[in-house]
Amino acid sequence: MSDENLKVQPFLEHLVELRKRLIVCVVAVVIGMGLSWNISPDLLAFITKPITGQTYLTEIKKQIYQEIAKRSPAAYKHFELDKQANAPKQERMLNYSAPLEPFFVQCKISIITGFILALPVVFYQLWLFIAPGLTRRERRLVFPFVTVSTVSFCVGALFFLVIIWPVIINFSLSYEAEGLRSWFNLSAYVNFCLRLILVFGLIFELPILMLLLSRFGIVTYSFLARNRKYALLASAVVAAFHADLITMFVIMVPLYLMYEISIWLVLAFGKRKTGEAMADGETE
Repeated sequence: MSDENLKVQPFLEHLVELRKRLIVCVVAVVIGMGLSWNISPDLLAFITKPITGQTYLTEIKKQIYQEIAKRSPAAYKHFELDKQANAPKQERMLNYSAPLEPFFVQCKISIITGFILALPVVFYQLWLFIAPGLTRRERRLVFPFVTVSTVSFCVGALFFLVIIWPVIINFSLSYEAEGLRSWFNLSAYVNFCLRLILVFGLIFELPILMLLLSRFGIVTYSFLARNRKYALLASAVVAAFHADLITMFVIMVPLYLMYEISIWLVLAFGKRKTGEAMADGETE
């Protein structure tokens, strides 16, 4: 058999293996979508809560204004902070303009939720795909890898929904004035939110990805450390794909912070010297 055939055969085997893993992942996501279908209206209600204006930012403002009222009553009265501190809950609603638009929005929410529910299966299939390139000792880390990867993605998604999403919506609503009112479209609102959920979930996966690349010998601590400025630039470029400055900022900062965490994670748990790796076990 020629060298060219030898190269083509392993490549085709990898494609067949990848196809197998992707099919399992798709089936898991579909099952997760079915499980999350009935709770998707509750999830929609949760992500639309910030448009009422009642979020954790409201409570923080109230506490700040109370301190100002105690320490400087004149300033509190002059700037009419009592109106902002006691602002009533706004009855805003999302709007749709196309037939079946709410149905397709529910499908999108269910798909993303189903994907999150299927994350253990997705990461396990990913591990099975890359396992042949790992040592025996590294292959035993499958359950820590699946667990940490799933938790990291969920933490990133929750961090966005609980902390960042209210900031973005609150900033948008701050432009309301006399003759200028918000009129959010259902699809645009939900698509924007779901896209950022995936972005933040992936951002929080960066340290794990860097650790894996380190274990494969592709990156090292010194390489990551001396390329901080390029990482900052890359974070800004990735964030620049979003239209407004606030969203760009809240994406760029966590992304670069994850890069810094990656550096120290690689330093602590990255690939060691060849002699130490040989002692742990050879690659099969």
